[in-house]
Amino acid sequence: MLSTTLIFLSAFIFVLFGIPSIITIAKLKGLYDSHSDRKLHTNKIPRLGGLAIFSAFSIAVCLWVDADMPRLQYLSAGLIVLFFSGLKDDIIMISPINKLIMQIFSAGLVCIVEGLRITSFQGLFGIYEISLIPSIIISMFTLIVITNAFNLIDGVDGLAGGLSLIITLTFAIWFYLIGEFGWCTISFALAGSIFGFLFYNFSPAKIFMGDAGSLTIGFLLSVFTIKFIEFGKVIRSNDFDLNTAPIVAVSILIVPLYDTLRVFLIRIFNKQSPFKADRNHIHHWLIKIGLSHSQVCYVLYSINLLFIAVVYILRNNDIMILSCIIVGMAIILGQLPIYIYKHLITDIEADSEHIDQELEEILGTKAKVE
Repeated sequence: MLSTTLIFLSAFIFVLFGIPSIITIAKLKGLYDSHSDRKLHTNKIPRLGGLAIFSAFSIAVCLWVDADMPRLQYLSAGLIVLFFSGLKDDIIMISPINKLIMQIFSAGLVCIVEGLRITSFQGLFGIYEISLIPSIIISMFTLIVITNAFNLIDGVDGLAGGLSLIITLTFAIWFYLIGEFGWCTISFALAGSIFGFLFYNFSPAKIFMGDAGSLTIGFLLSVFTIKFIEFGKVIRSNDFDLNTAPIVAVSILIVPLYDTLRVFLIRIFNKQSPFKADRNHIHHWLIKIGLSHSQVCYVLYSINLLFIAVVYILRNNDIMILSCIIVGMAIILGQLPIYIYKHLITDIEADSEHIDQELEEILGTKAKVE
């Protein structure tokens, strides 16, 4: 417990005291977030927060992670590749294809060379053990999807940081409870880095995490997800056994995963590139119905926590039944902001028509009198 506290505090302090210097340098060099129609900010804000997150996480891990923990050198190499590709994108912009190539390369290092893979679905879709090649493909796909999900959800002050903090702490606590103290310590290092960053990113934001931050966080959380699923199939005969680890993992990541799947399907249905940026994310719809940045964050934090609580309570049910419950909840809650927005528009149009009718009656009566 002492090591987890120390690594959390170390990462937190490194970020807390490091970001002001990064903000100063970014302003001196003109390294601001680029403007576009889909973005909600009009003022100049630096987007190099990922540099502080990555640096603090790396330093804290080097200082406090137990020497008995596997070296995971290929995981580290993949993380470094993604961080620098994100940092380059934050400074001079790179194409989505180049970013995807870097993600595939990093995922390959982790899944093929490091050997970190999903080897069982625990009965989800009737699948249990997975052979080598499908396991590599599924694991690489999982890494890329989760990494991009956190890149795409980063659209409101404090949203990506707050959600990733909730998810990271959930994994960290579970790793601790099952005795995986090495992974628990690494998770707390990331949590401390994110927590320190949120002091500068919560509305009104002084700095954004940028692609360097979102790719770093997304990649690490995708690795934690695979370890979570793999640890879940080990029987420990205690209260923390998971017979439904794959769907529990999806529930822990529900907000970024559902939002990513939803916008990708909409873009493909509209015959657009799935990587084409737009303002169709859930946080955009919540902004449209009148919520502030902070309120959007609180709503989506609460929804993610709700899913974690529900899946924990129902974790021992049949995995397909639990999957149907989680998917049903996600669809209903995901469509709710759009439903509210459309009804608001309908009410405004109805009020406008009513006012026009009253004006016509008043003008008509006045004309008769004259």
